[in-house]
Amino acid sequence: MREAGKIVAEVLQLMEKNMDVGVTTGKLDNIAEKCIRKHGAEPAFLGYNNFPASICASVNNEVVHGIPGLRRLKEGDIISIDVGVRREGYFGDAAATFPVGKISDRAQKLISVTRTSLQKAIAEMKSGNRLSDISHAVQAYVEKNSLAVVRNYVGHGIGEQMHEEPQVPNFGPPGRGPQLQPGIVLAIEPMVNAGGWEVEVLDDRWTVVTSDGSLSAHFEHTVALGENGPEVLTSSDLS
Repeated sequence: MREAGKIVAEVLQLMEKNMDVGVTTGKLDNIAEKCIRKHGAEPAFLGYNNFPASICASVNNEVVHGIPGLRRLKEGDIISIDVGVRREGYFGDAAATFPVGKISDRAQKLISVTRTSLQKAIAEMKSGNRLSDISHAVQAYVEKNSLAVVRNYVGHGIGEQMHEEPQVPNFGPPGRGPQLQPGIVLAIEPMVNAGGWEVEVLDDRWTVVTSDGSLSAHFEHTVALGENGPEVLTSSDLS
């Protein structure tokens, strides 16, 4: 899983390097797939429930599961890139939200708060804590900053399957759910909206957007709990 995680991190760094005004989301997808296959791994999303691409590329008010294509990025856009990799039977999964050129102060705050909420969630992944301590850390920080946590989509366990139990919501009271023990691996992924938390799915049956048209950001890491605390398997300088 460390190997899969390193590939995911490399792809996200490549996405940042190629995040230029005018680039298409389809070109980003092509770059990502080439990188994944160069390492002898497989794009985990490609063909998953018939998803047609190797990354999810969600722009502005798109929350998650955006399908890459002909859309060209414009100055001031923000884009969330979600990457999954399968390497020798094990999965890695991570996401980051990137600015395209100069973005608004509101968009920058959204990105910063979402990234920090993930860091606060990871800090709660320690032996003896309960699963919902992770969830509560996200919600408390996000709402303190007057933003909204998406409730329809959650993080998850990960290992030999991309999505495993337990589900990891980004909201809820602390001190509930199973006790965390060394050996567990979670994909923790705050999804945060600048407006309300409500979302809907477009006619393509994949792309999730904010109901009120507000901006959305998404950060994710695959995190293993070891004897000495959490280890971020998809670590990069993006978060």
